Amino acid sequence: MQERLLELQEEALQKVTAASELKELNEVRVAYLGKKGPITEVLRGMGKLSAEERPKIGALANEVREAIATEIEQKQKALETAAVNAKLATETIDVTLPGRPVNKGNLHPLTRVVEEIEDLFIGMGYTVAEGPEVESDYYNFEALNLPKSHPARDMQDSFYITEEILMRTHTSPVQARTMKKHKGQGPVKIICPGKVYRRDNDDATHSHQFQQIEGLVIDENISMSDLKGTLDVFAKKVFGQDREIRLRPSFFPFTEPSVEVDISCKICGGKGCSVCKQTGWIEVLGAGIVHPNVLEMAGFDSKKYSGFAFGMGVERIAMLKYGVDDIRHFYTNDVRFLKQFNHHEA
Repeated sequence: MQERLLELQEEALQKVTAASELKELNEVRVAYLGKKGPITEVLRGMGKLSAEERPKIGALANEVREAIATEIEQKQKALETAAVNAKLATETIDVTLPGRPVNKGNLHPLTRVVEEIEDLFIGMGYTVAEGPEVESDYYNFEALNLPKSHPARDMQDSFYITEEILMRTHTSPVQARTMKKHKGQGPVKIICPGKVYRRDNDDATHSHQFQQIEGLVIDENISMSDLKGTLDVFAKKVFGQDREIRLRPSFFPFTEPSVEVDISCKICGGKGCSVCKQTGWIEVLGAGIVHPNVLEMAGFDSKKYSGFAFGMGVERIAMLKYGVDDIRHFYTNDVRFLKQFNHHEA
């Protein structure tokens, strides 16, 4: 029995040495150290041995098992190391290759325009005010001198949710809400950027959703000259120092007097071309002196306070500033279009 155990050890160690794969090694482990292996078979015959021989054979069996297990463990480590080295050799990374360029995002042209205008007016002492896009009829119309029967409501075909709730058609309700918060005490000096909604047919110059920036100043002794000076600074900052402005009489229910504001054409320098329709001027925004009724409804004494307001479409400003001929380009997210603004400084 002793000889048989030593034979099994020699036989197992030879097979361990010859194993070239982890699978073969595991088969050797199961074959010699498993419950049905030859070593176990030998030990089952220990009952025939004398009491003196049994401990010796038991100890020898344990030594044989341990020797085989130790050899298998060492061989397993060697095979695993060889497998890792072989894998590394086949998956070598060439660190000298140039890296793949990562595309960087950039500001949308409308965002550039909004931030540029915000920075300008914040530098002039204005604060940025915001309000809800789902608005009440009162703040959207009535508080701005547009009662329910007013014909000017037809100019703004609106998205109504109920008879009294609608998607705001301009950012003017933010002005009305801000005036209410001031409870008749000036000064008020704000700009109101945001999205607005109108039931318009989308084409090259119209969209059912667009962005506006409106401004409002209320204080004592505010006049049309203050408005003109402010808009002159705006035009020169956004469109260039050589731009000039002109004011034309117009009508808005919430301002009196009201004006349309034009800037001199950048293309022809005011001489007349196809862009400005041979006039030398391009319309950019509407403005005026705040109507006394609007002041009174917000709690301001119209005899003590006066103010001016202006409103512009962000898309129109961007189209003029960057020479874009179709408003829909801003919303189709065509990367080829947006990449053109990577190097524009807002």
